[in-house]
Amino acid sequence: MDDLGRTPARVSTGTLPGRDDVERLVDDAYRYGLASRDGEIATYIPRLAQADPELFGVSVAEVDGAVHTAGDADAVFSIQSISKAFVYALVCEELGHETVRERVGVNNTGLAFNSVVAIELNDGHPMNPMVNAGAIATTALVPAASAEERWARIQHGLSAFAGRRLELDGEVYTSEADTNQRNRAIGTLLQAYGRIDADPLAAVDVYTRQCSLLVSAADLAVMGATLADGGVNPVTGERVVSPAVARDTLAVLASTGLYERSGEWLFEIGLPGKSGVAGGIVTISPGKGGIGVFSPRLDSAGNSVRGQRATRFLSRALGLDVFASEAHEHGPYPYTREMGSA
Repeated sequence: MDDLGRTPARVSTGTLPGRDDVERLVDDAYRYGLASRDGEIATYIPRLAQADPELFGVSVAEVDGAVHTAGDADAVFSIQSISKAFVYALVCEELGHETVRERVGVNNTGLAFNSVVAIELNDGHPMNPMVNAGAIATTALVPAASAEERWARIQHGLSAFAGRRLELDGEVYTSEADTNQRNRAIGTLLQAYGRIDADPLAAVDVYTRQCSLLVSAADLAVMGATLADGGVNPVTGERVVSPAVARDTLAVLASTGLYERSGEWLFEIGLPGKSGVAGGIVTISPGKGGIGVFSPRLDSAGNSVRGQRATRFLSRALGLDVFASEAHEHGPYPYTREMGSA
């Protein structure tokens, strides 16, 4: 262990406003998001094209276990790419920081989430767990003797994050499995580069299943709050992952969670987050809580339009942006310094 590892880790977190204020602001965020009618529903997965475009839910889960909701926060939808963040956390818990960093990576590709070119440009390295190549490689790393055992472990782990058993949407799974030729090609390419040891097509199938788990905006808020609370689910009290793994997951989300739009997301929201093509977004404020939003209308990058508006509102109204600060109210300075002096 290096010298840094011997130094006790300290955290920098704050507190949310009172519960009544949070409740009011969640309602305000819902109304603010509802004003937008922009965006289009995803159609490249046939089952998602059937979503009700008017559904919209907002939820905030605090690290003390309080959950606030507005709108259709209990409506269920498939978790899709948001699952990547939580499977990554589970694998980090099993295999450790360095192993997962070496096998999967943490850097943004700057390319589309399903890019094959990114793999070729980086000598077969998936680069990060939030793009499809990295997510498939991460899923393949879940310790298991078979694909069915791997799936069972993932379903159990994501359910622990949500605080309830998450069920598979069979229709979404079938719809995706019938149209995921590109992901199958990515899996096979990763195997050719020696980046995954498991059967690539079986790994893609498990990945497709994890994306088809049903969640609600309230579930996403609790899942996010679990990462915000150092890996402990604030509703059930169950430790799901360690504080170090929660920290690693949030670091990766901050840099890659919104794919090639991650920089814009940090600029506007100032928090780690992850979106899914069904219209969900989870956002995490370390030490404070999680935000879950759902609305199927997406922008050109595949991110919920209303969800982004509501999250931006809450980030500012609740004081969550990790980059925001105000000048400290200084009293008399303990010393003066002449201009130009050393």
